[in-house]
Amino acid sequence: MTQIDWAGAKAPSLADFQTLADAAYATLPDEFRAMCEGLVIHIDDFPDEDTLRDMACETEFDLLGLFRGRGLAQREATLQTGEFPNMVWLYRRPILDYWAEHDEALGDIVTHVLVHEIGHHFGFSDEDMEGIEAAAER
Repeated sequence: MTQIDWAGAKAPSLADFQTLADAAYATLPDEFRAMCEGLVIHIDDFPDEDTLRDMACETEFDLLGLFRGRGLAQREATLQTGEFPNMVWLYRRPILDYWAEHDEALGDIVTHVLVHEIGHHFGFSDEDMEGIEAAAER
């Protein structure tokens, strides 16, 4: 097992998180990713004020991620003029806070948030999403 130099370690940056999220997404089953064609993964430290208000969050740490877009049932084959692609936001600071409080690998948490944000929007059950996470190539 590789030893981590914690004395010199820093929290992952926004760019590090983007790399982690892209790698996590790449491990998901092909069928799941095919549903998400054109998905954009965006990393921010925290949700903006409008999102916090819309989601009825008590603090900026309450939301780990968010899906914005249309599910397959509402989406036509092609985007309409002026329509944004489906997007997932991952919120770095709340995810890091969650990571610090739980005994899980950071990559597993990022994968979990990605799958759940996308899966809930497409109407998947918790069991379906557990299966997708289990099928992720590690």
